Amino acid sequence: MGFISRRGLRALAAGLVFSLLWTAGSVLAPDRAEAGSPVVTWRLENPFRFFTDPHDTEAHRATFRALGPTERTTPVLSGEHALQSGDRDGWAASMFSKTCWNNNRFKCDAYDDYINPSNHAVIVQVTGVDDASTLSCRWLTAPRGDAKNPRGDAITQPCNEPARFVVPYPGGMMVTVEIGGREIAKQLIKVRDILIAGMGDSFASGEGNPDRAVRFSRERSSDYSTVGFYSGLTGYPSRIGPWRDLGDKAFIKENARWLDQACHRSLYSEQLRTALQLAIEDPHRAVTFVGVSCAGAEITDGLFLRYKGNEWVPNPPRLSQISALAEAQCGNNQTQTLDLPEAYHMNGTIPELQNIILRKCPQDDARKIDLVLLSIGGNDIGFSRLLANAVLSNESLLRELGGWLGQVHGEAEASAELSTLGARYKSLNRAIHSILYVPWQESDRILLVAYPGLALEGDGSQMCGSGNSGMEVVPDFQLDRTKLKLGTWFADKLHRLMRDSAFEFGWTFVETHRRAFIGRGICAGLSVEGVSEVDDLRLPRKVDGAWTPYNPADYQPYAARQRWFRTPNDAFMTGNFHVAAGLLTKVLRIEPFAPFQLILASTYSGAFHPTAEGQAAIADAVVDKARGVLAKYGAGPDADPAGYTVPSPDDVPPPAVAEPNAQIPDINSVLAKQPAAGNSATSALPAKPSGPLNALPAAGPADPDDTDTGGPTVGVTSGPEDQTPSEAVVGRPPTETAVVPASSPPPPAPVGTPIELRPLNRSTQQTVSEPAPATPPAEEPFTPKPFAPASGGTTGAQ
Repeated sequence: MGFISRRGLRALAAGLVFSLLWTAGSVLAPDRAEAGSPVVTWRLENPFRFFTDPHDTEAHRATFRALGPTERTTPVLSGEHALQSGDRDGWAASMFSKTCWNNNRFKCDAYDDYINPSNHAVIVQVTGVDDASTLSCRWLTAPRGDAKNPRGDAITQPCNEPARFVVPYPGGMMVTVEIGGREIAKQLIKVRDILIAGMGDSFASGEGNPDRAVRFSRERSSDYSTVGFYSGLTGYPSRIGPWRDLGDKAFIKENARWLDQACHRSLYSEQLRTALQLAIEDPHRAVTFVGVSCAGAEITDGLFLRYKGNEWVPNPPRLSQISALAEAQCGNNQTQTLDLPEAYHMNGTIPELQNIILRKCPQDDARKIDLVLLSIGGNDIGFSRLLANAVLSNESLLRELGGWLGQVHGEAEASAELSTLGARYKSLNRAIHSILYVPWQESDRILLVAYPGLALEGDGSQMCGSGNSGMEVVPDFQLDRTKLKLGTWFADKLHRLMRDSAFEFGWTFVETHRRAFIGRGICAGLSVEGVSEVDDLRLPRKVDGAWTPYNPADYQPYAARQRWFRTPNDAFMTGNFHVAAGLLTKVLRIEPFAPFQLILASTYSGAFHPTAEGQAAIADAVVDKARGVLAKYGAGPDADPAGYTVPSPDDVPPPAVAEPNAQIPDINSVLAKQPAAGNSATSALPAKPSGPLNALPAAGPADPDDTDTGGPTVGVTSGPEDQTPSEAVVGRPPTETAVVPASSPPPPAPVGTPIELRPLNRSTQQTVSEPAPATPPAEEPFTPKPFAPASGGTTGAQ
């Protein structure tokens, strides 16, 4: 046996002491942790996968988390107000270029397969550890279903810091936390990823709300015409930039920009806002969103058949909306082409669908769709043409060009088209089940969204009066209240048909937002001195060298307003749509074309469509219904969503109901009312929220390039000059019929007035005329019915 030196003994003793201290720390530390009942909490890093930048999603999630109990009853609208309060250009301007919509496909560099995720990034944290900043936690992971990394990762870091892991989907991952070698908590992390699809028309696409609106010069103005019926079209706001002529390259550079330029689809769309809200309110739910709605679409020309959109672009939509969703549903796999000439024309009722072709994904490759959001039907009965009849003066150039723009309709034409709408909905129902594989027994996954009323005032039994308030951008517009009554009557018929069709097919019908739009229609605002710029209905004009009523450079396209519909004046100031001069002079043979540019700038820029606030209010109603559908099929939130502050009972919105607590007005009484005195009807303005929401930016220096150089007027397109889109494919599906049995009749429907201007890219269609009553028939009374209060159905100040 050897001897140990005195120095060796001292070293051995020091080592024993160190070991004892280390052991004591490893034993005592868990005891301290256990006192706080450690729990692993987690949330998705980017629950809204359509946004490629997680910071963009987080901006919306943080806004939602900051809402109070009352605001959470309408989370999308409240979030819209909060986001816009500090951003003059609107929140979408910095986000719309960072999405998974590229070159008419749902693809992006952020994912190998956007539609079929293989994993999700999550942020995890351990809570309930005392003095967490002084302790080190070791995180151990055990992925499930990841053959490439079966052992997972192991990291050590301070216990107060969150960790980031990539979790396999759908298998999930077990996460364990240790302190000093002792396990203190573990959690199975399993993400729910749902697929939401959106189809429809301009009310679904977000028309009127470009992701980046135009901006105007503080000094420069433009003249459109000084002769004939259009004399006096001078002193109009001019875009910023060093452009010489309307439509040259510098002018095009300042165009309004859209997520999809051809379809005027934006991030403000109620469909996208619905999907986004469902993603940010649940920390464990990811949403994969595929929206293909397009301004101007019909069930036939748009959903079944290829439609090039509302604006000429070099790269228009390649497929019909049904085919586009089938292609998206396939992910990285290939679709099949189906030729089914007899499947969808409903025994010749819809002749346009007799010889069509649709894309379909093989069922084994198709991802299941959890929700289908629909807004469609208004264009099918020609509501834009009925509206044109109500708002265009007899001398309007638009009446002369009605064939190109889609006709100016009266009651006979609208009645004829309304008679076939039920068959169109039935055909669409077949396609959604047969082509997109939504199970027949789960038809309530299809949500049909009602159109809000355009011009209802007071208690809903009054409407806007005759006049041109909010429409004086061109002399063509002169609202006729008598003709508006006719439109209101047809809107009621459309609404009841939509509700009946949804009931027949077992769809979920969304309509609770309609009450909130009363008093926020097209004439809500004032045209007097002293009113705030955001609620002033007038268009800025430069007279004798001075702007009145305000400088167009100060216009705020997304500020909170009393009106939730874009007026023609608003449309000019927000979208400012123009076309190339060659199109007007060579194709349409319109001379002079400058006045017509002004008409386009005030109509095809989204006039008579909901504002971003209106879109948000619609989304709130859709979200309420969607939550119930998802919960029914097991895709609702976790009972105790770890990693998320569970709202107290006071924070939870009340359940949605069919309609607000108010008498729905008798449509016949609405039609019988006489116009109010004066040229226009205005609404009393509610109190506005305090703070910077409605504050105007300080006047900035004039753009040195904003000098009027004169020259001829030229138009603008969203792509290269003198380029028109090439032809592409048509669309269509297999046959199958099924009707969900009705257990009880649907409740009566409220009234409203959807509208949509006819797109430039649609060829003239023949219309069927048949006799129709000049006034609404007395045998169709609309009986008032009281309803229970709806969640968030308020018409007060926002």
